[in-house]
Parts: sequence; structure tokens; C-alpha cells
Amino acid sequence: MEDTETPCNGRGDPADGRGDDQREAAAHGGQEGGKPVGITQRARGVLRRRDPAETVGTRNAVYGPALPDESTVHLVMDLGLRIGEVQMASGAGASDVTATIIGVVGAYGLPHCEVDVIYTSITVSCYRGTESVPITSLRVVRNRSTDYSRLADVEALVRRITAGEITASDAYAELDRITSAPHPFPRWVATLAWAGMAASLSVLLGGEGRLALVAAVATAIVDRIGRVLNKRALPFFFQQAVGGAIATTIALVCSYQEGFLPDGSAALAVAASIIVLLSGMTVVGSMQDAITGYNVTAAGRIAELALMSAGLIAGVVLALYTGSRVFDQIAGDPASADSMLRSVGGVQIASPVLLIPVQTLAGASTSACFALASYAPPRPLVIAGLGGAVAAGVSATLTNLLAVNAVLAGAVATTVVGLVGGVIARRLRIPALVIAVSGVAPLLPGLATYRGLYQIAVTGDPAGMSTLMLAAATGLALGAGVVLGEYLAQPVRTRLGRLERKLSGPRLSGPLRPTRRRLE
Repeated sequence: MEDTETPCNGRGDPADGRGDDQREAAAHGGQEGGKPVGITQRARGVLRRRDPAETVGTRNAVYGPALPDESTVHLVMDLGLRIGEVQMASGAGASDVTATIIGVVGAYGLPHCEVDVIYTSITVSCYRGTESVPITSLRVVRNRSTDYSRLADVEALVRRITAGEITASDAYAELDRITSAPHPFPRWVATLAWAGMAASLSVLLGGEGRLALVAAVATAIVDRIGRVLNKRALPFFFQQAVGGAIATTIALVCSYQEGFLPDGSAALAVAASIIVLLSGMTVVGSMQDAITGYNVTAAGRIAELALMSAGLIAGVVLALYTGSRVFDQIAGDPASADSMLRSVGGVQIASPVLLIPVQTLAGASTSACFALASYAPPRPLVIAGLGGAVAAGVSATLTNLLAVNAVLAGAVATTVVGLVGGVIARRLRIPALVIAVSGVAPLLPGLATYRGLYQIAVTGDPAGMSTLMLAAATGLALGAGVVLGEYLAQPVRTRLGRLERKLSGPRLSGPLRPTRRRLE
């Protein structure tokens, strides 16, 4: 017979905490030995029966993915933030920056990261489940200098990262080298490029040789003075005001010299300088952010665009108002001074009809000079010139041959640029942003802007506000056209999944397939 050890005194297993008599008493109305069991004893029994390994916080716990060590997580997140900073500084849209950062951190084992991009900062948070605090990093975007060679190098690095060809530490070192490298050519080359852009715009607007020379000299002076002011950390609002005042003053002086410029052509020199000053603004990025749902970033870009335009307007108006006083006294004859000012501001909005090939070449030269001034590498430089040729050629054909409205013609032209550039850029592995921004440059509404300012400041004509609104509508139409063209280009590309095509939105920068993670 097998010996068994039975607990005495009616006590059961110590782990249970209650004896058999207590269980029986509890089953018979909570009485033990004829005595009622109190509430306190019942509560103690309930607590003893709870499994000590099970707590309220662990019943429905969700555990995150297996991550590398914490130092590697911080390194990868900082790498993604710095890559996004370069893209934001170059004018890339918030959707492009978000997709790029997700692709970079996902390639190094952080599959569940949330990215928040606003105009001045980027935040990345790594999810680690309900039982661990997420790791969050933030980086403020302070510098906004356009350097397309740096953008191209960063995008090449991102392609290597997403393809698994480089480790995180090596990628971080390569990014350090890219961001600390000097510009690919001296600053005076960029000044010559800006001057060449102004000269090309003068030809595109209907000017002749002397006008192109005046516009080029005025733009070169504005660029060099702007560089000095930038070194002294003068806010960009005042830099734009100074640039607009200098360009307008030079046009007034050249118009005062009788016979130096044809009547009415001085306004084209001012318009060319205005377009150069407007070309560096983020018209395309603003429309892309607004269309893809990043409203906060779009509002920030549009506010900066409006502020810079206001500075430019203030400079031009100040120069026109001062010129109307100074040249009135110099000429001695108010009628003569008034005639001179009318010749400066009285050029028709519709420029003289040029041959479409000439306009196409002028557009190509304008875009190529803009890309060169923005330090674009040789291959993107050539493609940017082709984009400008397409934009100017399509716009000239629609306006001169088919009599299409200028705003609609500009929107159609930039849509074609976005469509063709979006396909070609990905195949040649160059940033589509370079083609988009450069292709818009020849069509920016510099002449309409100047006409509106002249009507308000000199003639006091209320119609100037309508002209300025037309200029603003043209700028918005150009940005929207580029984004629409890029969106239409997506189904044409190869190896693009249907789900990602629906969710990613128009892409102007970053990898085409940024991540393999499941999109929820």
C-alpha cells in the first residue's frame, strides 16, 4: 500500500491557501464551523486565488518587433533624420521626406517607425510595443540652401541603403562626407549662371541684345550684394527687398539714358530680375505638400513664399516711387519724366511674337542656367535644360498658335514637364525635383508681377491688384501642373506596386520603393 502524506488539521496545499473545510464552508454559504465568514476573509480568499504571475498590465500586452541594440537604433534614426534634413533644405516635399526616412530606418531593422514632417523640424518615433517606451528623435531644419549635387549624392546613398549594400555606420560616415563637402565649383560660377538666366529670360520675353546685357549685369550685382548680406545674417525678406530695389533702379537709370534701351524694354529687364529672385522659392514643394495632405508644411512654405514675395514687392515699389521723384527733378520737365516712367512700365503683357524655336532655346538656356546656379551635376543639368525647352516650347505653341490663356498654357506645359521628367529622371537615377523646379523657371510670372506693381506704385491704377492676382494664379497653376504630371508618370514606371502607387502620392525625390514593410 502506497504511503500518502495527507495534511492535518484540515489544511490543503499551501499554494492554495485554504483547507478542504474552508472550501466546503465557502460552498455552503460562506460559513466555517457554523460561524459566518466576514467580507474581509472573503476578499483575502479571492486575492489568494489570483495567479501571482498574471497582472493587469500583461494580460493584453502587445510586443514590438525585435530591434537592434539601443545605440544602433539611435544611430539609424539620426541617419534617417539627417537625410531628411538634406531633402527638406533642397525643397523636397514632406511626402518624399517621409517615404525616404521610412525606407532608411526600415532597411536597418526598424520596421515600425512613425515620421512627422513639418516645415521647420522632422520627428521620428520607433514603436517598441505597449510594454516599452518608444524611442523618439527630432531634428530642426535650419539651413535652406539649394545644392542639387548634394541632393543627388544623398539619393544615391539612399538607393544603396535600401538595396542593403552598405552598413549603418558606413552610411553615416558617407553622409558626413557629403554634407561637409564644398560646392562642386566656385561661387562666381553660380553668379555667372544667374546672370545667364536673366539674359535668357530677356530673350524669352521678347528683348534684344542690349536688354539681355542690362538684365545680366543687374542680376550679377544683385547676387553678389545678396551674398554679402547673407554673410551678415540679414533676414531674407530684406535681401529680397534690396534685390528688387537694385534691379529696378538699374532699369530706371538705363531708361533715363536716351537711346540706350528701346522704349518699353526696360520693364523686361526688371521682369527678368524678378523671375530670377522668384525662381529659388518653393512653388513646386508648396503645391506638392498641399495636394498630398501635408497641410502644415504647405502652409509654412506658402507663408515663406508670400513673405519673400512681399519683400521683393517692397523693394520694387520703393525704387519706382523714388524714381518718380528723383527723375522728375533731374529732367526738369514733368512730362518728360512721366514719359520715361511710362516707357519703363508700359510694356505689353503679351510679349512680341517670336519664333517658337527661339523661345524653346531661350527656355532651355534659362532652366540650364538655373540648374547650374543650384550646383546641379552634369547629367541633371542637361535634363533640366531639356525640361525648360519642353516647358517653353509647349507654352509658346499654346499661346501663339492656339491662343490659349497664359495661365492654362503654363499649367499644361508644366504638366508635360512633370510627366516626361518623372519617367526619365527615375530611369537615369537623377532627382526628379531638379527637372521639375528648373522646368518651371522660364514660365514664372515676372512680367505680370512687375506690371501690377507699376500700376499700383506709379499710376495708382487699382487694376494692379488684379494683375498681381493673375501672377499669383499663374504661379499656383505652374506648381500644380508639375505635381499632376508627376502623379500621371507613376503608372508608367516599372516595378511599382498598386498599393504603394495609391498611398505614396506624387514623388519628386527619394527612392521609388522606399520600404518593404506592410502598409496598413
